[in-house]
Amino acid sequence: MNILLKRVLDRLVRIGNLKVTGPKGSTVVFGDGSGEPVHMHIKTAHAERAITFDPMLAVPEAYMDGELDILEGGVLGVMRIAFQNMGSGGIDATWSKAIEGLRHAFRRLQQINTASRSRRNVQRHYDLSGDLYRLFLDEDMQYSCAYFEQPDMTLDEAQAAKKRHIAAKLRLKPGQTVLDIGSGWGGLGLYLAKAFDVDVQGVTLSTEQHAVATDRAHAQGLESHVHFELKDYRELNERFDRIVSVGMFEHVGVNHFRTFFDKSATLLKPDGVMLLHTIGRSGVPWATSAFIRKYIFPGGYIPSLSEVMPAIEKSGLVVTDVEILRLHYADTLKHWSQRFAANRDKAKAIYDERFCRMWEFYLAASEAAFRWQDLVIFQIQIAKKNDTLPMSRDYIGKCEKALEMRDMGHREKAPAAAKPARRRKVADK
Repeated sequence: MNILLKRVLDRLVRIGNLKVTGPKGSTVVFGDGSGEPVHMHIKTAHAERAITFDPMLAVPEAYMDGELDILEGGVLGVMRIAFQNMGSGGIDATWSKAIEGLRHAFRRLQQINTASRSRRNVQRHYDLSGDLYRLFLDEDMQYSCAYFEQPDMTLDEAQAAKKRHIAAKLRLKPGQTVLDIGSGWGGLGLYLAKAFDVDVQGVTLSTEQHAVATDRAHAQGLESHVHFELKDYRELNERFDRIVSVGMFEHVGVNHFRTFFDKSATLLKPDGVMLLHTIGRSGVPWATSAFIRKYIFPGGYIPSLSEVMPAIEKSGLVVTDVEILRLHYADTLKHWSQRFAANRDKAKAIYDERFCRMWEFYLAASEAAFRWQDLVIFQIQIAKKNDTLPMSRDYIGKCEKALEMRDMGHREKAPAAAKPARRRKVADK
């Protein structure tokens, strides 16, 4: 192991049990020996040099390329030791801090998300084969944080609870119109239409998700009530009683927060309500993970609440409720990782070994960030007027309970649901 990397790890790893085997076969142990052991093997001098100077990007790249193996503890174990030792302030090495500082300083240049660029960014991730996502998501293909009302919930139960939780905060009434910004595979929009007899328009930039969602609406006989469009939200001109956006705001970019909320204000009727569900930071603003930005979500940015609130205030909208979901996404990602691992051979058949290693790192590192760093979920309820919603939050729990009873009744009566038609594989990025 080169002396610079050894010094970095000596300073970083104060707690934990980390063994690192270098390219020449020698093994060095770091930490106080506590906790589950983790053993990394850096197989090439190239990977060792890269990790020394830019570990937050070079470690996942070396793992993807097979230049680094994790012999014990897995990716989650590696990230646990890293995050528990460095907290949210980054690695304690001058050059590494300088690199991360530059990424933070130039984050706005990385998030110039025009309509055309946003479409390209979405295609990089969400237009991957739908068969890939079916390997690890729940039956309804909810690709966002689940809501674990009870710790022993299954993934499908927790995703159903998430839909109820969001629906309750929208305070829906029959006949209303709902806009779903970033409608995914259509599950939330279809649920709202069935549960509340509302008309839903979903917009997405993903051709794969749009096709699957449209097929599902037709298969469920809801095409007259739920319509999905391949369109940027900035192109819309209609007005809606309700707006919901789940897992889309992370792709807006800090440069466009004001645009997002200004547009939402024009799309919302005077007595309208909006629910924004997004990944956020409980700490100070910081740059997006270099690995996530380069390989998983180009153009993406995870904001602090201090960056979101000013944009809402300037739009003239009223924040009526803020809820922080803390470890719910960590548990969601744990389920996804387990399901992906169980279906790894199928994922490899769709793509290749490098893709599987990239996806494993993405899921595990994301879980670690929610468990041991500052990532959380913001659920921000917004209205045009401050007297649109009840003065207490009691209505949310009452609505959720009524929806749960309704869902249980439907499960008991309904035959086994037909799975959505499988679509052609989209070319690998």
